[in-house]
Amino acid sequence: MTIRSLFLRTGMAALLLVPGSTAQYSHKAGPSAAPPAAANSKEYATPKYQIVDGHFHLLNFVQETEGIEAFLKVMDATGVPESIIIGMPVVKEWDESQKERPTYYLDDDGRTYWYSATDFLVGNMMMGLSPEKHKRLHPFICGLNSADNNAVDHVERMMAAYPGLWEGIGEVFARHDDLTALTYGGTSRANMPSFDRLIALAEKHDMPILIHSNIGSAWLENTDYLSEIEYAVKNHPNAKIIWAHCGISRRIVIPNHTQILDRLLGTYPNLRVDISWVIFEQEIAPNGLLNKDWPALIEKYPDRFIIGSDVVGTFAQYKSTIQRYYIVLDALKPETAKKVAGENFLAALPRH
Repeated sequence: MTIRSLFLRTGMAALLLVPGSTAQYSHKAGPSAAPPAAANSKEYATPKYQIVDGHFHLLNFVQETEGIEAFLKVMDATGVPESIIIGMPVVKEWDESQKERPTYYLDDDGRTYWYSATDFLVGNMMMGLSPEKHKRLHPFICGLNSADNNAVDHVERMMAAYPGLWEGIGEVFARHDDLTALTYGGTSRANMPSFDRLIALAEKHDMPILIHSNIGSAWLENTDYLSEIEYAVKNHPNAKIIWAHCGISRRIVIPNHTQILDRLLGTYPNLRVDISWVIFEQEIAPNGLLNKDWPALIEKYPDRFIIGSDVVGTFAQYKSTIQRYYIVLDALKPETAKKVAGENFLAALPRH
């Protein structure tokens, strides 16, 4: 083990345990949840940038939400003109032995199960909006088990049930650290035939597909699963693939990660990446200090990076989560910052 890796491991472990640290996660706050902003970060009363949120879950792991109207209000307060809208593909079981209802997938060791009704919940909420509010939100279909060849049938049913509503597919869960181990069924991989069918369907309808596929295993500093997402990107050159969190999840440390991304983005023009969730705290701006490798990489591929909050169901931390990206946008050329802040995500949506 290298000194750097030891520092990263012990440093992140300490951050996860110290109350009030920037990498401490609140299970009750939800999500694949973004960590709170650093305690000493500046909060802007007036938004500095107009950021389009490219990764947001309206529903949490028990399909609850503070509501779509509440989200629109927090968007206004944060300077977010438009946002993706995703449900949650799974539900956390509440075992009879547990007195307190778990609402996050790591609350206990109970299982999770695939939940297709999440898309009906999102679809029904969207249909109740005025046209002005409706056009600000971009719903994606997510309630599917991507290891199942039947997954494409669910997507087609949703498109038939809500004609003209859906603008993408995802977040599709493939390898997802602890969540993979907790979910009923086999492990989904981005190089499976069932995944090929999903990506082909997204391409057919000119839809982007947002994929969570870990680059490797926790703590091992390897890229054992990189070939899976690379297979998907390579074999579907006309599909608009967004790699969630650049392949990073909790406890995944890849020392040469930016070099790997440089190769992938340079090789596959159909690949986009989002910089949501823990990659911000772990790699982009650990302890609030910007890693200069990231602005350099973004400037090299200015059309390929997307910002997302990855907030789930509740919105108390939404403003601080979005505003933490200001440190990245400040380091970019104005024209690049504008693309990353919103143009790149909007450009990936279907052309009507």
